[in-house]
Amino acid sequence: MPYEPGTVWQYEVPTSGSMHLPPDAGYGKALTNQGYGFEVAVADLIDNSIDAGADQIVVHFLRDAKRILTLLIIDNGGGLDDDGLDAAMTVGRRRDYNGSALGMYGTGLKAASLSHAASLTVVSRTRRSRAAGRRLTAEGIEDSFRCDTVDPRYAQELVDRYDGIIEWHGTIVRWDQVRAFETVTTGQSDHYLSKAIARLETHLGLYLHRFLQGGLKLDIAVWDVSSGESLLGEEVDHIAVEALDPFGYKVPGKPGYPRKFTAPVEGLGDVELTAHVWPAKSKQAGFRQIGSLTDRQGFYFYRNNRLVQAGGWNGLRNPEGHLVLARVAVDLPSHETSALSLDVKKEQVTVMPAFTLGVEAAVDSTGVTFHNYLNDAEAAYRDGAKRTEIVRRAVTPPGKGVDPKVKRVIKEEVPEKPGEEPIAFVWAALPRDKFFDLDRVNNSVLLNKTFRTDFNDGRRGGSNDAPVLKTLLYLLIEDCFGLGRWERGRQDRVDYWNTILLASAEAQQERRNPAAE
Repeated sequence: MPYEPGTVWQYEVPTSGSMHLPPDAGYGKALTNQGYGFEVAVADLIDNSIDAGADQIVVHFLRDAKRILTLLIIDNGGGLDDDGLDAAMTVGRRRDYNGSALGMYGTGLKAASLSHAASLTVVSRTRRSRAAGRRLTAEGIEDSFRCDTVDPRYAQELVDRYDGIIEWHGTIVRWDQVRAFETVTTGQSDHYLSKAIARLETHLGLYLHRFLQGGLKLDIAVWDVSSGESLLGEEVDHIAVEALDPFGYKVPGKPGYPRKFTAPVEGLGDVELTAHVWPAKSKQAGFRQIGSLTDRQGFYFYRNNRLVQAGGWNGLRNPEGHLVLARVAVDLPSHETSALSLDVKKEQVTVMPAFTLGVEAAVDSTGVTFHNYLNDAEAAYRDGAKRTEIVRRAVTPPGKGVDPKVKRVIKEEVPEKPGEEPIAFVWAALPRDKFFDLDRVNNSVLLNKTFRTDFNDGRRGGSNDAPVLKTLLYLLIEDCFGLGRWERGRQDRVDYWNTILLASAEAQQERRNPAAE
């Protein structure tokens, strides 16, 4: 509409024309500074795999003896052909998403990857197309958004390497020159990977817990390229990510819960709130191992079954210690609304006053109000605080070589000694008269590899093998670590434990090979 002088305060700003302004190459630098945390970025890529129909995904760290080399995410989803790859790697292009998709903005692949890596490669294959690939680099984006075509021979070779996952179709996302990896000094790779994988396992287990409970198989693996072992062989460290359900208690902390409340939200309609009260002092992983209890109280927003915010009251009230048992599940509509919006990283929901006003007015089918619920959660906390709790002795935690499920349960049951290096279990060449040995300098238990197949049903076994043996031995010798002085009596105990266990191992060996008697 034409501009009329004297109408400067009108609600609509008049225009007199338009033009197309292509993005400057400097926009590419913004992709590397989106504030993605490492775990958040990896989760964003896994969302793409789930949208592609994958039910098997591996997050694969590649390393050598000195450093961490690269990161790959492999899935058995539907894959991408050449046109699909071009679309996926086009900066600023937003594709159409169906109502059940986890993707929303079309920027996650590029922004999440280039926030951490200087080079992003995507190789894919569909049922009807050959393996193909594209590569984006930070340098290439600054050079007029250049995208490189991957040599088809390399693309096919990479797909073939992962034929245990990608059979007829699938995708591989590869990060090179990962900035965090390049800061890890020589000799610190094991320590860094241990911490990084633990954080990644917790984050993925929490934010994708509904998919994991629904059958998604998600593994984290580490392969030492200098070991000579096959890429997905038994010696590769594998961690199967388990669901961390923030509502996975066995018995509620207050009878009558969970309760379903209905919140009338202007512009959105009735929103269902599923209010939970955790049992006080619970040691379950879904309660204690997903972060600060104070931070994890409040709303848990889901979009298409994917957790997008884990805790926080979004302005309804301030977090406080007496409400740490209160958690509320809210399923968001798949589309954005004026009352609720999700940030591009999918880890925080912004709510408008209409939502908080609706929650304050929420009631359940019997007339119980949301305010009553908060009082119940606080009462459950106060009742639990009055109970006398048996204090268990802190232990040095188990580390590499122990099955992650076992480590999680140990962490649930007993407190950890702060600052202690975890106890690793390693199969090693030991004299025939020793079943195990203690390397107290490196916090390791050395197991005689002569007996390895006997505790793995005749198979070679992987890094987390023989879980019962390792767990029983851990319970036996855990208090032998973290000591300032090594007494003769403790050494004597280790010696006779060794003698007895050696006899039992030899007996098991004889039972497996009766002809050798």
